[in-house]
Amino acid sequence: MAIEINACKREAQGTGASRRLRHMGMVPGILYGGDKEPVKLEIDHQALILNLRNERFHASILTLDLAGSKEQVLLRAVNMHPFKLQVQHVDFQRVSKDKKIHMKVPLHFVNAEKSSGVKEQGGVVSHILNELDIVCFPDDLPEFIEVDLSGLAVGNSVHARQLSLPKGVELSLHKNEDPVVATVVVPQLITEDEEVVAADAVVSAADVPTTEQAAPAKEGEAGAEGAAKPGDKAGAKPAAGADKGAAKPAADKGDKKDKK
Repeated sequence: MAIEINACKREAQGTGASRRLRHMGMVPGILYGGDKEPVKLEIDHQALILNLRNERFHASILTLDLAGSKEQVLLRAVNMHPFKLQVQHVDFQRVSKDKKIHMKVPLHFVNAEKSSGVKEQGGVVSHILNELDIVCFPDDLPEFIEVDLSGLAVGNSVHARQLSLPKGVELSLHKNEDPVVATVVVPQLITEDEEVVAADAVVSAADVPTTEQAAPAKEGEAGAEGAAKPGDKAGAKPAAGADKGAAKPAADKGDKKDKK
């Protein structure tokens, strides 16, 4: 069933007029193509937003009702506000049944859970492309192209030229171009050996010295004065009186008595 959208001709032009339209809940747009002149449009914003959420709206022949006159069109461009959910402008193109069209069609991936790569080998499907550019007549335009993943093993891929296309649909590719659409890969895990190597590469905090080493004493200085004995704590001061030399012998007192 064709999707229908209502529009009106837009009389006012310019940046200021478009800004006023948006404040009124309308979207400025344009209709071009075919043998007719371009027509400036205004479309209800709420109705357009609802249609944009529908995948079919982006890849289907639409019916544009312009003041009671209906035309077959394609959605060609949508300009959104940088940070608000607001459509700034929209473009539609007329289509003719006797002329081929270029269109990007979404891909639907099926049967991934049945593939040996996922079911038996623990792989996951990586979607490389989500849409394909095709060429066909308007009546042959598909809503989507199905990608069957049931035959994929780990390391295998599906290419664009391997897909089963609907009747009358051709891929828009260069002569030797055949892009990958999807592949099955194994998630990368860190093994035990890799963890051991990583742990050995980390320097333990205990291996880093935390105390400041004293500089060696110069020749001629009293090395014994501040030298630390084995087992002494770093930076400990010598005992009081140690720097004045050893105590005098007790015999000195006896000598004094004899002289008296």
